[in-house]
Amino acid sequence: MTETLQNLFWILIFPGFLFTIAFGLIASWIVRKVSALVQWRVGPPLFQPFYDVMKLMGKEILIPKDAQRAIFMISPLIGLAGVLLLSSMLWWITIKPATNFVGDIIVAIYLMVLPSLALILGSSSSASPHAAIGTSREMKLILGYELSLVLAFIVVIIKADGQLNLAKIAGQTPIFSISGLLAFLVALLCVQAKLGFVPFDIAEAETEIGSGVLMEYSGALLAIWQLMQAVMLVALPLFLVVVFMGGMGTTNTELIRGIGKYVLILVLLILIKNTNPRLRIDQAIKFFWVYCGIALVVAIILAIIGSHCGIKWL
Repeated sequence: MTETLQNLFWILIFPGFLFTIAFGLIASWIVRKVSALVQWRVGPPLFQPFYDVMKLMGKEILIPKDAQRAIFMISPLIGLAGVLLLSSMLWWITIKPATNFVGDIIVAIYLMVLPSLALILGSSSSASPHAAIGTSREMKLILGYELSLVLAFIVVIIKADGQLNLAKIAGQTPIFSISGLLAFLVALLCVQAKLGFVPFDIAEAETEIGSGVLMEYSGALLAIWQLMQAVMLVALPLFLVVVFMGGMGTTNTELIRGIGKYVLILVLLILIKNTNPRLRIDQAIKFFWVYCGIALVVAIILAIIGSHCGIKWL
C-alpha cells in the first residue's frame, strides 16, 4: 500500500502532474513578463497564467457544427498527456538516474512530436477554413524542423560514443565543443519552432488567420491547450539541458546550476521571440533544410573526426 501511495505521489504531485503544471505556468509568466519588459510594458502579475486557465475552465465549450466531435475533444488531452509524460520522464532521470533505460532518448524524441501531431489532429477536425490553413502550415513546419532536430541529437550521440541513454548522455557536456555548440544552437531554434514562438508562430499567426490551429477552441479545451504549451516550456528546455549541458544534477549545488541552465535557455528563447519578425512558411522550411542542414552536416563531420581522433573540443 505504501508503494502504491508513493507511486501515486510521483505521478500526481512530484515530479508528475501538479508540479509540472505549476512549474509550466510560472515559466509562461516569465515569458510574458520578460517580453513585456523588453517592450517597455509592466506585464502581468505572477498568478495571471493561473487565473487565465481557471477562467477558461469555467467557460462554455463551443464545438463547430461540422466538426468531428470526438477527435476535436480528445486531441488536447493527447497533446497534454504526451508532454506531461516527457516532462515526468526527464525529471525522473534527474532525480533517480538508475531508473532510466537504453534508448530513452528515442522515446523522448517521439514524445516531443506528440503535441504538434495532436494540434494538427484537433485543428483538422474542426472544419474551419482558418484552422485548415494553420494545419497545413503546422505540418510543413514539422517537416522543416524535425530533421534538423534529429540531426542535432545525432551529434550528441556521436559525442557520447553512441550512447542512447539519457542519464549517460547527461554526464557529457557537448555544448563545450564546436560541433556540440552548433548542434545546440540549431536544436534551440527547433525548440523555438515547436513552442510556436516568433519567428515560427506561422501556424497561429493571429494577425493573419485569427489563431489558426486554435481558431475554434474555447473553454476548458482551450485551457488544456494552454496547459500543454506551459508544460512544453518546462519539458523542451529541460531536454536541452539534459542532452547538451550536463543535466540538472542530484546535489543541491548541481540542482542550482541546473536551474540556472534552464533559465538561460528560457531567456534565449524569449530574446529570439522578441527580436525577430514572423517568417513565411517557405522561409522557415528553407532556413531549417538549407542553413541548419548545412550547419549540422558540418557539426556531424567535426563530431566524427573528434570522436575518431580523441579531440574533445571538436
